[in-house]
Amino acid sequence: MFVLGKEIACEINSFSIDNIQEYIMAEPLRLSGIYWCLSAVSILKKADALSRDAIVQYIRECQRTDGGFAPATHHDSHLLHTLSAVQILIIFEALDSFDLDSIAQYVRRLQNEDGSFGGDASNEVDTRFSFCAVATLYLIGRIHVIDVEKAVNYVLRCYNFDGGFGTRPGSESHAGQVYCCLGTLCITKRLDSIDRDRTAEWLAQRQCASGGLNGRPEKLPDVCYSWWVLASLAMLGRLDWVDKASINSRCFLSFEALIKFIYACQDDETGGFSDRPGDCADPFHTLFGVAGLSLFGNENLSPVDAVFCMPKHTLKEKSLC
Repeated sequence: MFVLGKEIACEINSFSIDNIQEYIMAEPLRLSGIYWCLSAVSILKKADALSRDAIVQYIRECQRTDGGFAPATHHDSHLLHTLSAVQILIIFEALDSFDLDSIAQYVRRLQNEDGSFGGDASNEVDTRFSFCAVATLYLIGRIHVIDVEKAVNYVLRCYNFDGGFGTRPGSESHAGQVYCCLGTLCITKRLDSIDRDRTAEWLAQRQCASGGLNGRPEKLPDVCYSWWVLASLAMLGRLDWVDKASINSRCFLSFEALIKFIYACQDDETGGFSDRPGDCADPFHTLFGVAGLSLFGNENLSPVDAVFCMPKHTLKEKSLC
């Protein structure tokens, strides 16, 4: 049973400065935090409980003169928060009230000669930012402004022998990067450039004895990987690899063990989800716990697009998977 708890409401209410310490601590993530909360309540079919006009106005205040969006009103723009802003505006059907060409040009300027993307003016390169750039431009209908072929080729250079992807060429495979790289390839229709089964096998090996999933070998499970791993399998067309089989099966994930782990991470009092059982719930893990459950067709949850982690009905014809 799902409870629309304080964990989801608290980040939306961060417009208020009633608790100045929490307000300041949340600032560097605020815009993405609003996306986590809004997407979660939308999946839970409760989006009408949120203040659309206040949130859209806040996003407007977070847009910088370069066209990008900052996490909070006095911060610099960043690709992560630009994608979050676009996702929020799509859910609220408010995207057309913004200058989409300005957003597109902001993203275009962050592409490097090798096809990679910097996250902001510091030009830190990460395949997360490749996904943010391509996803943002796809969602606003401006993907033609970048060199798509170079963007794809850079992501493929980050593909490893084990079937996973890293942050940069030669970096260790990580489930979060696999999700981002597969999302980029899915949007650009280049998934046929990789060995789907090899990547799916690497993902299937992420299940721990507890039933939870980890991001890379020998690491602790975390409920957020319920999304990164399962959504990646969905993009690969291998979600049917999750079944009732033993945890030790080579290519299959145990559905029963995974579901038990996810539910063990839910806080009975607030309804939110934590990274692991017994830890404090937060909006980030609440979204990805709920989104992971949605991929199994839970009737209490709206179907979620595996590429964008948004309810499919909000994306309409832009939904990919």
